[in-house]
Amino acid sequence: MKCKGLLLSSLFNVFMRTIAFMLLLIAGTATSCAQYYMNVFNKNGETVRFAVTELDSVFFTYKEIPAYEYVDLGLSVKWATFNVGATKPEEFGDYFAWGETKPKEDYSWPAYKWCNGSYDSLTKYNTKSDYGTVDDMTVLDPEDDVAHVRWGGSWRMPTKAEQEELLDSCTWTWFDSGNTEFNGVAGCKVTSNVEGYTDRSIFLPASGYRESLLLGGVGYYGYYMSSLCSGSPYFARVLELSSDSRRIYYAFRCNGQSVRPVCP
Repeated sequence: MKCKGLLLSSLFNVFMRTIAFMLLLIAGTATSCAQYYMNVFNKNGETVRFAVTELDSVFFTYKEIPAYEYVDLGLSVKWATFNVGATKPEEFGDYFAWGETKPKEDYSWPAYKWCNGSYDSLTKYNTKSDYGTVDDMTVLDPEDDVAHVRWGGSWRMPTKAEQEELLDSCTWTWFDSGNTEFNGVAGCKVTSNVEGYTDRSIFLPASGYRESLLLGGVGYYGYYMSSLCSGSPYFARVLELSSDSRRIYYAFRCNGQSVRPVCP
């Protein structure tokens, strides 16, 4: 199954072309005592202003958001078939610090976006004054949710509760490195136990983690990010998997973890 991003409809294109025509018409009739502007408001809060009298033409383009596949396991959300940055289930994909949307080389506190160099100087998503500026935010803004930013539509990072549901409602089967089912990649096959969905599963590779400049745990552990630990806001919740354990754990927000998106 697929969750698709929104496309601009033909009606919207007609509407925007009408606006463009009116702007150009205004430009042709503007007098020396009046100046008209076209203001473009970006999502990041920036405003770009164009003097209409200086415009030659206005046109609009759109980029189709790719459709990403999901598996309906009969749970409260549908789970993507592969990680952010991957193209198939057994690929690791990229690693992200919690609340960041781009992979990088250094996953240390000095390189973390939402602090001033240390775990006790957080600048966003903080519930305790001992650890920086308090805003009591525990849920990622859409622009800080890498699943939403990279995939668009209704995709987002899962919550701790949704990961717990995945643990409690599915059978987890570990595959060692060298297996024939997942191209030799170690990880867990997660098969639904919900009536009517028991023939459906996803695969979570043991992609390891990034800490500072190091990559560790590949082939032995997988760490999948979810919610903030509000009691200790320098930690983020992660779903940890290995050959003998599957649990909801925690990791430093600055560390690089895998992200498996969900959608409604």
